[in-house]
Amino acid sequence: MILYNVTYGIDKEIESEWVTWMKESHIPTILNTGLFVGHKFYKVLSHDDEVSSSYCIQYFIPTIIQFNQYLETFAPPLIEELRHRFKNRHVAFNTLLEEVV
Repeated sequence: MILYNVTYGIDKEIESEWVTWMKESHIPTILNTGLFVGHKFYKVLSHDDEVSSSYCIQYFIPTIIQFNQYLETFAPPLIEELRHRFKNRHVAFNTLLEEVV
């Protein structure tokens, strides 16, 4: 199993709007690609400060081939929508992990 982890830093002024949009639009759109088998959405408690909050979304996908398909086919417009909607109010850091069995 592959874990695609995305950690976001969000301006506190738009935090509530961003969380709602992620839950109602962005995450469902990613899951509706049919490539991912699940996700988890967390607020990061250890990196909260006065101006921003951090969140982590973990998406689970069976193979690296499917992940590459996501990157090539689905990710570009989703990333662009996020950037446009929350311009200069967020940062994102992605990590790809493979389960050790």
